[in-house]
Formats: sequence, structure tokens, C-alpha cells
Amino acid sequence: MSVFVLDKRKKPLMPCSEKRARKQLDAGRAVVVRVVPFTIRLKDRVGGEVQPVQVKLDPGSKTTGIALVRVQDDTDIESGEIRRTVHPLWLGHLQHRGAVIRDALQARSAMRRRRRGQNLRHRAPRFDNRTRPEGWLASSLRHRLETTLSWVQRLRRWSPVSALAVEHVKFDMQAMQSPEISGIEYQQGTLHGYTVREYLLEKFKRQCAYCSKTDIPLQVEHVTARANGGSNRISNLTLACQPCNQKKDALPVEVFLAKQPDRLAKLRRQLKHPLHDAAAVNSTRNALVAALKDTGLQVETSDGGRTKYNRHALSVPKTHALDAACVGRVDAVGHWQRPVVEIKATGRGSYQRTRLDGSGFPRGYLTRSKRHFGFQTGDRIKAVVTKGKKAGTYCGRGAVRASGSFNIQVAGAPAVQGINHRHCRLIQRADGYGYTFQPKAA
Repeated sequence: MSVFVLDKRKKPLMPCSEKRARKQLDAGRAVVVRVVPFTIRLKDRVGGEVQPVQVKLDPGSKTTGIALVRVQDDTDIESGEIRRTVHPLWLGHLQHRGAVIRDALQARSAMRRRRRGQNLRHRAPRFDNRTRPEGWLASSLRHRLETTLSWVQRLRRWSPVSALAVEHVKFDMQAMQSPEISGIEYQQGTLHGYTVREYLLEKFKRQCAYCSKTDIPLQVEHVTARANGGSNRISNLTLACQPCNQKKDALPVEVFLAKQPDRLAKLRRQLKHPLHDAAAVNSTRNALVAALKDTGLQVETSDGGRTKYNRHALSVPKTHALDAACVGRVDAVGHWQRPVVEIKATGRGSYQRTRLDGSGFPRGYLTRSKRHFGFQTGDRIKAVVTKGKKAGTYCGRGAVRASGSFNIQVAGAPAVQGINHRHCRLIQRADGYGYTFQPKAA
């Protein structure tokens, strides 16, 4: 994974390899600025030559793929055609917490509704007095927008970004929900066919609904066959491999899965899954593009069909970050086998210091201070325990207590509980995100 480099005046330079960064640190020519993502600052260099670097985004309702790439344009001598190659320098998956925010607001709304219904039944309604400004977004949607913009700004501070690219996708909600309401040409257009298939791939986790096989060609399948009066509604569509599709034919799904009641129940639950994710992407797509243009950088927009074509043509695996690398005009992708940083939005704590039960009554209280013994929840902590049952070295995200007994969440393992604060050393202050690493893709 590339290491971000800043000059003596904290201006971004081209990222370098881990080996080169280690040499600079060992020679005393650089100091560590951040641990995740790893960033160094050179002590004896001001400015330097940089190359075109672009931040590419693949927005999603739950996870946004981010790719920092170096752009190389080569001209074919014979044809004069310009061939664009992108070299991924850094890949990340930004996991949003929009669902957590939505559930918290719904719980708060329910508690307020109960109190007002019990104590203020005769008060005149006031909800009509409140107006929303133009471009208003719900808190869960605004979170997706602001966290994405925050990481774009961070990458601009750590690397010489000269352009942006974003997948500007639109889900045709009307055609997905009720395709029979319009003409046949509109139903079978390019947008409808691509959108429905991509939505089903995400909805059914890219596996056959009848045998759970993955990494095979999947076909759009009518749960209730058209011959039996089935429609093209999204609630009647699923994915199936060719053998299962042919075997089922026009059989009712209850008959085809009569010996697999658990699979039948799972399929029915998935068919009822709402279109919340598609609606979230639709609501924020224009606001995201407008905010990116406000940065003053050149912004390239592309649809999901172009991204998928690039990925298939270049034989690049399906991940959020590599999807981002394939956004826009791409003729080749070099050295995409890089580790991916999993970035999980965790927030910076809560202003509410009182814990409530399901009915809205207090059930516990938090301390007034978020920091104890120099640490706070979310800090990246390294603990070295030399003796006892918990002897060992632990590094991860810490959860602090006023008693001085901390928990450390180690990547890929259960949280280690009850670590005394005297064994802990601060690695990086909490910034509202948790970090884990995925190995290189094969």
C-alpha cells in the first residue's frame, strides 16, 4: 500500500512505497504524521514534481468505494488515439452509518410522540410551522454525503489531487416497482434492464436463489412464471443459475422448493426487501456531484453501465474500491492487486449522557468527561501486557472507562476486555472512524 508524503511545509507530494518510506524514517529524514492511513512528512524537502492524480468514487447506500489513482495518458503513434491507464495508489471502502442514524431518530421520534400524546393531547399541531430549505436531506442521507466529501478533502490534503470522478447512477424506481404502467419500449430500455439486474445482484448477494452458487453466470428469473400470470415487478424477480432456471421452468416456487422450506422462507423474505438502498442513492447523487464541483477541481461523471463494462473488459474483480477505479474513461488498470482499507464511520460519541430504555425512561448515565487517563473511546491504542492471563500485545480501537479498565477491539478477533490503562500507549487520536485492512486481491 502506498504511503502518503508531505513536504516540509505540509504540502502533498506523490505517494511512495512502504520500503522507501521506511528508509526515510530510518535515516531521520522524515517523521510520522498519521498511522492510518500511514502518512509521513519530509524534514528537508520543499515542493517537488507531481503527476496527475485522481480521486474516484463509487457511491453506495451502505458502502462507498474510494480509489486514489495515478492517471497515465499514452498516445498511439499510428492511430493518434489516446489510451488512458490508471494505476491505483490507495483503495478504501467507506462504510456509512446512515441506518444507525435513521434508527436512532425513529426511536427518539417514538418517545416524543408517546410523551406528547400522554401529556399534551390538546395542544394544537405544530408540524406545519416548520419548513425545509431547498435541497434539504434527511440526517441519514446527509451523513452519507458529508462523510464522502470529508474523505475527498482528506485525500486532497495528503496527495496532489488534480481531478475527481464519480459514478452518477440513477435507479429508475418507477420501472423497477411497476414496469407495467408504461410502454414496452420504456420497460425494455437500456436503463431499465441494467438497473434491475444490478439491483437484483445486490439484493440476492450475487448468488443463485435456489442453490446458493456464486461466481457463475446468473439469469433474471421470474418466481411466478409469466406463463402462470407472473409480472415483471421487482418483487417477482430473483436470480438463478442456468441449471436451476431450466429445472424450475414454470413450476410454482412452492412446488420447486417443497423439500427446502428454509430456503423458500428466505427467498420470500428477500422478495419483500424494500427499495431503501436505491432510494438513498437517488436522493444524494445530485447533491454529491454539486458538492464535488464546488471544490474547483475537474469532475468527471459516468454511469454504472460504463463502470461495469470497464470492469468486465479489464477482468477486474468486483469490489467497491475497484469499481471506483473503473469509473469513467479507463482503457487499462495497472497493479490493482493492492490491500484495501476498511473505513467504518463510528461517530465521535454522543451528546446525550443518559441511556434510555425502550419506553424512554432513564436506565443509566454516562460520565460527563469523554476522556479518561489521557484516552477516549475511538483512540487507536497499543497495549503491552507482560504477565497474567492477558499477557500479550494488542493494537486496535479502544473503549475507555472511568475505572481505567479499557477494552481493545483487535481486527479479526473478539474485543480484549479489562486492559489496565497503565499498559496502554496512544497510537492515533480518535477521528470518528475505525480502520481495518483487507489483504491484496488475488
